[in-house]
Amino acid sequence: MKRWLRSLCGAGALLVSVHAPAADTPREHDRFETTESNLLVVLRESPGANKQDEALHPFGKISARMPDGREVEFEASWFQYLGDMHLRLVFDGQQKVQSALPEDLHRLRLTPEEALQRAVHNLRSRYGHPVAEPWSGGLMQVHGNAPDLDSSYFLDRDFWLEQLRRYPEGIVAAVPKRRGLVFARADDAVAVATLRFSAAALFASSDQTRISSGLYLFKDGRWSVFQPPQPAVD
Repeated sequence: MKRWLRSLCGAGALLVSVHAPAADTPREHDRFETTESNLLVVLRESPGANKQDEALHPFGKISARMPDGREVEFEASWFQYLGDMHLRLVFDGQQKVQSALPEDLHRLRLTPEEALQRAVHNLRSRYGHPVAEPWSGGLMQVHGNAPDLDSSYFLDRDFWLEQLRRYPEGIVAAVPKRRGLVFARADDAVAVATLRFSAAALFASSDQTRISSGLYLFKDGRWSVFQPPQPAVD
């Protein structure tokens, strides 16, 4: 685990780009409103992981190498989530988002689960309710009003419960990159096959913005791994 944690935690790991390159400063309190109403959530890749349930497991301390070669350790509100994905609770900014720290959640009197629920609420309020539109091959694409945050709608359970009422046999979804969240009806074999191919192609071509190489089934009000993620490549 430490191998891939180091690879994803480069300089400025606490400051994540949304619309522009990330800065090298790990925390910039004066530039961010660290309040409950400013919480958001983003999904990121955990190469080689294949977690089987949605319970939030904290990372604990994470090591990172700064541009000057120094090794630093920090603890952020990052949680192993599902398959090869982890989520980060962040504070929104004009061009970037800043990772929340455990003490931020303590100060706001929020459990990780409560903070996630509030972050999804804020996402809907600030960047629009998710919309599902036909894509290709029987697939549907999900988006809001901020493309770099489209993948975060994977965490919007109310939206998926609404889709489940339309497709009671279940939904198979892929989140191969930050601007890519697509799904198919679980009972549409042709669409699911198209999803497998399309998701693999998007994941392989996304490089720095990729999120997950797996497929996920939403049924009975919860997500599970439908197709395991690809093994990590050394």
